Amino acid sequence: MHGYVRVAAALAGLAFVLVGVQPPIGADEKSSVEEIRTELLQLPYYGVFDFLAFSYDKGTVTLMGYAYRSTLKHDAARAAKRASGVDQVIDKIEALPVSQNDDELRWKTYYAIYRDPFLSRYAPGGAMLWGHRHPFGGGFHAISFSRFLGMEPLGDYPLHIIVKNGKITLLGVVDAESDKTIAGLRAREVPGSFGVENEIVVEK
Repeated sequence: MHGYVRVAAALAGLAFVLVGVQPPIGADEKSSVEEIRTELLQLPYYGVFDFLAFSYDKGTVTLMGYAYRSTLKHDAARAAKRASGVDQVIDKIEALPVSQNDDELRWKTYYAIYRDPFLSRYAPGGAMLWGHRHPFGGGFHAISFSRFLGMEPLGDYPLHIIVKNGKITLLGVVDAESDKTIAGLRAREVPGSFGVENEIVVEK
C-alpha cells in the first residue's frame, strides 16, 4: 500500500522544521516527489519575488504560492505535469497584480534586507543559497509556514519577498531567530508600504 505524501513549495531545498510525523511513502512516490521538485526548481524565471510550494498525494499535485510574473503560474503547472506519476495538477498559485508601486517596494525591500551587514550572507553569492546548502533527502519535506501547512517550499533564496497592493510578506528559512527579527525590521523600515507580515521560519 502506498503511503500518504504531503509536500510543499517559495521560494530551495532545506533541512526543515517538519510539520508533524508523516507516514512513510513508497519508492515510486518518492521518485515522483523528487521529479516534481527538480522540475519546479529548474523554472528559469522563478526568483526572489515569487514563492512556490507543493504537495503530492496519489498522483495529484497541488501547487500554491505567489507568482510575480503570471507566466510562472502556468509554467509551474506544466513543469509539475511532466514528472512521472503525476495524473493531475491543481494550480492554486496566485498571480500577483501588476503595480509600479509594488515593484518599487519589492526592490527597496530586497536591498534593505540583502545589503544589511548582518543578513548579507544570505544574499546571492553569499554561499547561503537555500537549495545548495540544504540538499533534500528522499521523500517529502513539509515546513511550518502558516499559509502553506503540510507543503514543501521551493526556492534558491533563503528570504522571499512577496508584495501585493502595498503589503509586504516575508517567506523563507533562516538559521536564527535574530535573523528573522532583523529581516522584519529592515522590511518595516521601507517607506510606502501598508504593513509587513514576517512569516520567515527559523530552521531547527
